[in-house]
Amino acid sequence: MNTKIYYTNSEEETEKVAALLSKHIPFGKAVALHGDLGTGKTVFARGFIKGFRIGDIVSSPTFTLIKEYSADKDHWIYHLDLYRITDVESALAFGIDEYINDENAVALIEWAERIDEILPEDTVQIKIDSIHRQSRKITIESEFSENLPENC
Repeated sequence: MNTKIYYTNSEEETEKVAALLSKHIPFGKAVALHGDLGTGKTVFARGFIKGFRIGDIVSSPTFTLIKEYSADKDHWIYHLDLYRITDVESALAFGIDEYINDENAVALIEWAERIDEILPEDTVQIKIDSIHRQSRKITIESEFSENLPENC
């Protein structure tokens, strides 16, 4: 895995980094979002989904666990929020394995650490750290990170 680090100073900049990343992730991938409560995982998800030119309003699926967005007639973006999931068994009970292994979709997973042991080996790992107020450090670990631009 290769690592790329971005620094952002606003929600708009975080969304821009996420939209950029969405252009490089092929369907069939899982994307694990890590970060403390309030660091911007949902902001990142909003930018990522916008990167696919999906015009829907993007909000966290905390209470529904998952929101599905049509990327085109054959492909999907699954936005999962596992904040309310307590263990892998709970996630498997609602069929998470089908979402994270769908070859025609990208599964974007908030609180992914709750299911680390069942994530595909090639899952894209994204860590968001709060530096100060709106400033964030976004660390992307993936097989293609070296191909990402230095700046957004």
